[in-house]
Amino acid sequence: MTTVLHVLGLVLWLYLLCLVVRMVLDWVQFFARDWRPTGVVLVLAEVVYTVTDPPLRAVRRLIPPLRIGNVGLDIGFMLVFFVVLIASQILTNA
Repeated sequence: MTTVLHVLGLVLWLYLLCLVVRMVLDWVQFFARDWRPTGVVLVLAEVVYTVTDPPLRAVRRLIPPLRIGNVGLDIGFMLVFFVVLIASQILTNA
């Protein structure tokens, strides 16, 4: 049973890594608006966005981004990030 929990913890940790990569890609696109991924980075970005989009879209339907002037603060992303982080820690340490 503990092996199953550790494997689930590892899967959640890998998902957390995908969320971090998505955050970096979003920030790069925010600061360099004309940047578009190509080659291996494009494949990596497609995998990351494909894996992370469904949960983020579901949470964004419930909690829309908070508008602060011209900037939108994505509370849904933070919520998913912290839930996955806490669940990963609980399953890994169980």
